Amino acid sequence: MKYHIVQLGCQMNISDGERTQQVLEGMGFELTDKEEEANLLGVIACSVRQKGIDKVYSKVSKWNKWKNRKNLITFVSGCVLPADKEQFLKLFDMVFPMSELPNFPEMISQYGIVTPAGMQSLDKGWQDIERAETKVGNNNPSILKPAEFPQENNQASVLETNAHIEDFWHISPKYGSGFEAYIPIQNGCDKFCTYCAVPYTRGREVSRPSAEILDELKQLVEKGFKSITLLGQNVNSYGLDKKGNEISFANLLEQIGRFGDESEKDFWIYFTSPHPRDMGDDVLETIANYKCLAKQIHLPVQSGDDNMLIRMNRNHSVDKYRKIINSIHRLLPTATIFTDIIVGFTGETKEEFENTRLLMAEFKYNMAYIAQYSMRPGAASSRWADDIPKEVKKQRYHELTEELMKHSLEHNQNMIGKTFSVLVRGKDRKSGYLSALTEGKIIVRFASENKNLIGTFVDVKVASAVPFSTEGELISEK
Repeated sequence: MKYHIVQLGCQMNISDGERTQQVLEGMGFELTDKEEEANLLGVIACSVRQKGIDKVYSKVSKWNKWKNRKNLITFVSGCVLPADKEQFLKLFDMVFPMSELPNFPEMISQYGIVTPAGMQSLDKGWQDIERAETKVGNNNPSILKPAEFPQENNQASVLETNAHIEDFWHISPKYGSGFEAYIPIQNGCDKFCTYCAVPYTRGREVSRPSAEILDELKQLVEKGFKSITLLGQNVNSYGLDKKGNEISFANLLEQIGRFGDESEKDFWIYFTSPHPRDMGDDVLETIANYKCLAKQIHLPVQSGDDNMLIRMNRNHSVDKYRKIINSIHRLLPTATIFTDIIVGFTGETKEEFENTRLLMAEFKYNMAYIAQYSMRPGAASSRWADDIPKEVKKQRYHELTEELMKHSLEHNQNMIGKTFSVLVRGKDRKSGYLSALTEGKIIVRFASENKNLIGTFVDVKVASAVPFSTEGELISEK
């Protein structure tokens, strides 16, 4: 029996998908890239934007039509808003928060599914059959209790959707790469930005025990992983929910850095994403002190206007953000800086948008993930009018993209003639070339068809540049 999963959204969802695959394959299911071959079809959903939810509806509509000619089971998890969840319950066989993933085998059994793992025990006698039934079900369908989600748009209504997240973290993921990996260090969010639904889809902030994080990281490094990303909705508030019982994010990075020095192995540690409200110099100073801590900072700003930041409930000012950027330049002079920006948020005036453009011009980001505001049911701003026309949102998106391209090109041109250590990630779209990333996550392509270089560090001398990428010559292999 085969399974197929569609993963949407952020890196956290990718990490969630890797743990989901491990559970399914532990039950005896086999992964297939072809939806039509699967007996079990699932989506790791993203409710951040309507476009992502539209993809979910499109998939399940197609899958439900297939049920007329074949037996299959569908499920959805990930970031799901209450309004979406109500509709999903009518369309999917199973709807559950990711924290309930350890119970997935039991959910499957409640639908009377004999899993491959269960079938393998049929020739081992009744004693073994009874043991298998305890694990994967008794083939008697029962009513699956729907996952509970908050029904109100306020902080008090946020239920513990991550109440069993510790059990989820204990699941070993099936990594999608042999050299890049994600480690969740935290789940949920306490910030309640007005445009965001994460507190309602993932619950309140819960920090994973640092000992588990360090153990998983050490195992990955020993296995030869080269790029490891620490994941959380607000990674730099790590440990704040367990004051006195857990270390801070800066301390966590320091322990990782010390291990990196002791291991004498080459690897880069990234994290995403921090919140400006909790970002202090202690984190930046720690990154500066250790080689394995990558000199790349992703610091979402969302808007360059103080009034807009207040409406977004970001709890930081432009000046506060500016001080952090200045600290990055002072303590990490070689670091690249990425950000997130929303255009067309409710009530955004021309002046407020212009302040955001001026902020981009001032900070000269290497990369910015620019989103056109999409109202999400459940977020506080869903009660406000989405009053910026689509055409205006698109225009503002293009203006910021042009601003970003200008600064990206300037930075990349400054790389010409210099040699960089890069991690080769795979074949490039340009025929006969491989694609790699610098420590600062700048794309570098170079002529080579040696697939053995994928997943290794090489030295490349940059020869030319365009916005968002560069091209160079392979100098040496490591």
